[in-house]
Amino acid sequence: MLDQIKGLHHVTSMASDARRNNSFFTQLLGLRRVKKTVNFDAPDVYHLYYADEHGTPGTVMTYFPFPDIGGRRAGTGEVGTTVFSVPQGSLGYWRERFAKEGIDAADQEALFGENRLGFSGPDGDSFALVETKDDGRAPWTAAGIPADDAVRGFHSVSLRLADGGATEELLTFMGYEPAATSGNVKRFAIGDGNGADFVDIETLPGAGRASLGAGSVHHVAFAVANRERQLEVRKALMDTGYQVTPVIDRDYFWAIYFRTPGGVLFEVSTNEPGFDRDEDTAHLGEALKLPRQHEHLRPFLETHLAPLEDETVSAGTA
Repeated sequence: MLDQIKGLHHVTSMASDARRNNSFFTQLLGLRRVKKTVNFDAPDVYHLYYADEHGTPGTVMTYFPFPDIGGRRAGTGEVGTTVFSVPQGSLGYWRERFAKEGIDAADQEALFGENRLGFSGPDGDSFALVETKDDGRAPWTAAGIPADDAVRGFHSVSLRLADGGATEELLTFMGYEPAATSGNVKRFAIGDGNGADFVDIETLPGAGRASLGAGSVHHVAFAVANRERQLEVRKALMDTGYQVTPVIDRDYFWAIYFRTPGGVLFEVSTNEPGFDRDEDTAHLGEALKLPRQHEHLRPFLETHLAPLEDETVSAGTA
């Protein structure tokens, strides 16, 4: 069993409109845009990162906004719900905030004793807020959200699978331990994690297969401290029979990818070098940052990429 993985690193999803996506996460949820860059494989498409003040692993929600993308079809073989942690007693604040902004939100049945508020993103993305006790991560306070109510980072992701057995074995190999079961949902927890410590497996044997589109999670990434730990994980996965990519430099972390038995794309990402490698902390997410291989496209991209609704990151305090 591996001991290098320390919880979630980031979740990357797909969107249909960059401005709407930016507004949703920075103005409604109050996260900080910590990087404005482009998709490595499709540089005419943004890659937007939202997180806490520093872009701490376990808090980072990222998006590829493809303007012409179609809608998703929900089903098995995908991340079902991305769940954020908020302080105990804060769901009342969020109910009022969502109602004021015209966002449909609904109390969900308490899962594993945790109060949950479900809501949808601009493309029907499935999200929930969970009240969490003793989450000591410092929030980014912006958009008028009080620190006592602000999002702390990820709580968990749920995987919607036709058969959870092989993926449960994989998570156990990755260092997760079975923590609880409720109906068709089994929770796995990482010990000594970064706060984004849970993965839930929702088994849906009769459901159809999901298809990617706007609102889909493209992949979920797990955090390791550095490249040395990452190489240890890569070797162990390959020795177990998984097809794992070579290490890929993503500018703000190094990444490896592999497909799980249930069909979900997993990534293992390093905590280094971080989002301040090319911008100081006070100005994260303000300038358009391009991978070195795409820097020659800057004149085109600066006119082609649609301006974001909030071109300057509003001041906040952690």
